[in-house]
Amino acid sequence: MDRQILEDLLAFVGGVTTVGCFTAVMITWIKLRAGKRLSGDVTQRLDEIANLLARLETQTEATALEVERISEAQRFTTKLLADRAGAGVGAPSS
Repeated sequence: MDRQILEDLLAFVGGVTTVGCFTAVMITWIKLRAGKRLSGDVTQRLDEIANLLARLETQTEATALEVERISEAQRFTTKLLADRAGAGVGAPSS
């Protein structure tokens, strides 16, 4: 994978994680500030949104790890192919 693509993907993942964390903090702050003024429906919906954001953050981190694994495997394969091609250059042909 091209280094620029990897950097762009990691920047995107970082941005999504940052926005998700910020939103979760804001929801918690709203719940604490509003206290008993919030109805049960609103509190339940805010809890659902916070849970969804937590799952999104977890999935984003897992995706970032998998992308890193894929890029490492590609670097390894490229190195193996380059070594093989380099060894075959000076070999006698039959």
